[in-house]
Amino acid sequence: MAQPTDISPNKDGGVLKEVLTEGTGDELPPLGCKVSVHYTGTLTNGTKFDSSRDRNSPFQFDLGRGSVIKAWDIGVATMKKGERAMLTCAPEYAYGEAGSPPTIPPNSTLKFDVEVLDWEGEDLSPKKDKGIERLQIKAGEGYSTPNEGAVVDIHLTGKHEGRVFEDKDVNFTIGEGSEANIIPGVEIAIEKFRKGEISKLTIKPEYAYGAEGCPELSIPPNATLEYVVELKNFEKVKDSWAMDDKERVEQCKLFKDRGNFLQFVVGYNQNVFRNLYLL
Repeated sequence: MAQPTDISPNKDGGVLKEVLTEGTGDELPPLGCKVSVHYTGTLTNGTKFDSSRDRNSPFQFDLGRGSVIKAWDIGVATMKKGERAMLTCAPEYAYGEAGSPPTIPPNSTLKFDVEVLDWEGEDLSPKKDKGIERLQIKAGEGYSTPNEGAVVDIHLTGKHEGRVFEDKDVNFTIGEGSEANIIPGVEIAIEKFRKGEISKLTIKPEYAYGAEGCPELSIPPNATLEYVVELKNFEKVKDSWAMDDKERVEQCKLFKDRGNFLQFVVGYNQNVFRNLYLL
């Protein structure tokens, strides 16, 4: 059996991990994914205060979002699928000075026997129908994300059933992705990216090429696609309240020109519009 390892960020002994059962594969749950675990929590004297196993109901949470104690966000991020580990959590990584009455006294060091069952991507779809799922490969920097009208510089690789159908650099304006042959699912997801982020996106047909598919790329009807997208850079557009008069005029002209162009295309040929805008 492996010896406990200090996995706390500051190496202060705040989170110790002892692997009980090795997991499978090489992948670790990425930031933002929804993780499913079984656990049993005890005090250092062996008193059990909670257990998903006793309830026969796995516990799910969004990793790295602060929805669980700090030690869990740190510890579970180091675990593979099927791995089972004992996490020993100092009070400052658990419930602190206050504890969690009546079961957890103040300043308690806790032990959690945690098993990672599975995880799934972060749901970025507007309707929360799992139409756009993100699994983060590399975290981005800062806190800013692109907004409507921002100019973004990305690299994307698209796959269908393991076949690469496109691999390219693209520069486009958020809200006008269709003009650069960017499917809606990618454009929606990009608004959640930070600079430098690389993520894998799984996109269902309604946010991709729909019931018609895309013959030019050999995408069949109703195809679910996978993209690896890197947000290399972006220039965020100002909010309207922060613009001066000249900038507001220019922004209005941009939207007007875009609207006129769309109207022209629709009037010219509805079928061309459908292919160009991936509807």
